[in-house]
Amino acid sequence: MSDPLDDNDFAGDRDYLESFGETLAQTLDLERWADGFDVEAILRAFREHIGGAMRKEDVLRATVREKLLPLLKTGPHAPKGAGVYHATEAQLRAVLDGYLFRGNVEAVNGRAVSHDTLALGITQLGIAAVGYGGSSGTFSQRLFRKEVTFQMDDPFKQARDYIEQRETRSRKAPRNKDSLSRLATRGIRTYAERAILVERLQAEWRIGLGNPLPYELVTGSGYRGLLEASIQMLRNLVDRQQKFVFVTERLEHRGFLTLGHSLDMGEYAILETLETYGQEILDGWRYDEEGLRMATAFVREYCPQVVMGLYRASNNSPPRLFYAHQEHVHFAVRIAMADSILRPEQGFPMLLDVAAMTCHSVFGEDGFQGLVQDAYAQADLSLQYLNVRKMRR
Repeated sequence: MSDPLDDNDFAGDRDYLESFGETLAQTLDLERWADGFDVEAILRAFREHIGGAMRKEDVLRATVREKLLPLLKTGPHAPKGAGVYHATEAQLRAVLDGYLFRGNVEAVNGRAVSHDTLALGITQLGIAAVGYGGSSGTFSQRLFRKEVTFQMDDPFKQARDYIEQRETRSRKAPRNKDSLSRLATRGIRTYAERAILVERLQAEWRIGLGNPLPYELVTGSGYRGLLEASIQMLRNLVDRQQKFVFVTERLEHRGFLTLGHSLDMGEYAILETLETYGQEILDGWRYDEEGLRMATAFVREYCPQVVMGLYRASNNSPPRLFYAHQEHVHFAVRIAMADSILRPEQGFPMLLDVAAMTCHSVFGEDGFQGLVQDAYAQADLSLQYLNVRKMRR
């Protein structure tokens, strides 16, 4: 399920024109819309736009490779060792045989599914840890959010308060994703993935998804308890574990990914530390005084120790952003690349996908909803809270 849009995600009319080549008014003009479904016309449009975009990207790629990649070593935020490197086939094969296939690398991925009604909100969080020697374990938590309690000393007042509380929450979160839901599905899941990676795995090397120092945890998502727990856990990740690599699956940092598109198969680039990223969080998030002190101390000490880079596992796959400890970055990216070449068309660590599939199998939507349906059937024959239509995506 995609994350809800924030108001800041919307751009202005000029950005729309630059992105789509037509004004928003033109797009909204129904006279310019096609009647029916003309397959031949659609194919012509797709071929024209895709072909043109690919030709422009090829020109851009050549220019970036020739002019910009050499400048990475001397960029304003370049860390020690910044630049472009090449991992040989022999090096990647040695990593596969000596680490991945021997079970010395494990990956963690998570999944969240929810059921939300007026009576009750249920969120199931599932985390899977896997290596090529087999599953290292699955971990789960279920959160039950109940707004109506049974201590009704003044039923009229409580009923009125619940109505006002729910309406206020709905107005603040028009896409039905209030702060408690976001905390459960994103903040706690993100924390659990990293905490399990640090505390529960035994392999020498660990693979995670996304940024190792994610926004949700460095801010605490607005919750002091999450901020305190996250900072301690992330300190352990950087100080104690160190041998980790995190890889993103989203098209984040499109500017950097443009640099990555200019890499050849087996090449990787070390770009910068997370210092700028951490400072942007401190500048943009509204902490209380104690929270700001804690977050500032963490960002100052630990963001410089984590570097961000790019790699390309094959010429048929997109570039991938990765994050690693600065002391182990070269071996870390080879771990990610070696696991990624097992499926060259994807160019993404297969262990992360295996962990995701394990989560889907054990903690998937169908099994979760089946348990919910059974409980509702036992509790209320009318099923009035079960027969809720899913929102259009």
